[in-house]
Amino acid sequence: MRIASAVARYLAGAIFLVMGLNGFLHFIPFPPPAGVAGQFMGALYVSHYLWVIFAFQVVAGALLLINRYVPLAVAMLAPVIFNILTFHALMAPSGLPLALVVALLWVLMFIEVQSAFAGLFQSRLQPRA
Repeated sequence: MRIASAVARYLAGAIFLVMGLNGFLHFIPFPPPAGVAGQFMGALYVSHYLWVIFAFQVVAGALLLINRYVPLAVAMLAPVIFNILTFHALMAPSGLPLALVVALLWVLMFIEVQSAFAGLFQSRLQPRA
């Protein structure tokens, strides 16, 4: 499982670093989406909210590639991936297969670092001694 997690970490790191940098530098041209997806992306672009998303992708992708603060990078990417999945499921289903691949990569990374999140999955707060 360690090898699968390492491969997932490098793949996800490369994907998010490249796509995040592309959001700032526009070196990979993408046609604007049509319909509701286009309106949604237009609102995100005009409000500069996409800059925040791209910054999270660049930072998390770099952390994954250099193998530092991996639990932090996994935590940073969770809401980004959730929004990517939701966007493609509801507005642009053509991108859903790639979004599912990225979500699978995230799950493989999470399994490796799940001990860092153990405190989040406690049903009750443990009193201090």
